[in-house]
Amino acid sequence: MKRAGLLLLIFVSVNSSDSKTPLWGFFAHEKINRLAVFSLPPEMLGFYKQHIQYLSEKAVNPDKRRYVLPEEASRHYIDLDLYGDSAVYHVPRYWKQAVERYSEDTLKARGIVPWHIMSVKNYLTKAMANRDATQILRLSADLGHYIADANVPLHTTANYNGQLTGQYGIHGFWESRLPELFFEEYDLFVGKAEYLSRPQLEAWRALESAHSALDSVFQFEHELSRKFANAGKYSFEERGASTVRVYAYDFSKAYHRRLQGQVERRLRASIKMVADFWYTCWVDGGQPDLSDMVDLEVTDSLPKVLRRNVKFRNHESGNE
Repeated sequence: MKRAGLLLLIFVSVNSSDSKTPLWGFFAHEKINRLAVFSLPPEMLGFYKQHIQYLSEKAVNPDKRRYVLPEEASRHYIDLDLYGDSAVYHVPRYWKQAVERYSEDTLKARGIVPWHIMSVKNYLTKAMANRDATQILRLSADLGHYIADANVPLHTTANYNGQLTGQYGIHGFWESRLPELFFEEYDLFVGKAEYLSRPQLEAWRALESAHSALDSVFQFEHELSRKFANAGKYSFEERGASTVRVYAYDFSKAYHRRLQGQVERRLRASIKMVADFWYTCWVDGGQPDLSDMVDLEVTDSLPKVLRRNVKFRNHESGNE
């Protein structure tokens, strides 16, 4: 199956199966949702902070759904290079116009993350309006996942794992190995959440920034691979009962330095964008009082609304 899921212990292994998802790795997805909570206004903070463990742990639910929903994989990426030069600027921003130009089948084959973000945003706004606390938490966790995915450079290209350029394994290296090794060095305070008047365009702005970083992602890895050669590029680590091959620490550190804060910037952008979208959903949903829902117990079952093949009914008109 295209872009099949992997277990966490394989994320850093260069011998993992060919996969564009999971994205950011479990570690980073959980951190992004967790840190986004602290940018929320007081009216939301109590509720979200009380359930911060759930929001963090369930940040990876969309990855898990790939095992039961064949249509799930396309919601995590968009292969912009398949649309031609400067595609990030000329692909229609709204679903209806994009379908009219390319057809729904083509869009789904190339990835639909910017439009799926808006679909989940609309569901979360409705949950806010209905004061449905269970759905608010489930959809908030999901929305954080898809937003984080849109900020990953390697999720904007068909060469998502370097398989087209002889750099196989770069996906897990960039989005999982580097954050796990250097997370404590990052400044991830992003300030207060802000209202987004045109959230669909914000999703595309994230993709523009992520896509513009691709050249550095590939070029620096290629240059350092020649410098380190095989002898110094990889090492082995114990992961539970298994020994896995990983990118060596010295190679990882050299690559991380060459990127000059790129991973940190994408993490910061993800955190801020998640908080902004959560806040926007709350405002658009009528700013419901969440204080009396703090003690809600949430089960692990998946939300029914996302068990189905999501249709883009909420913004078929091309307006937000």
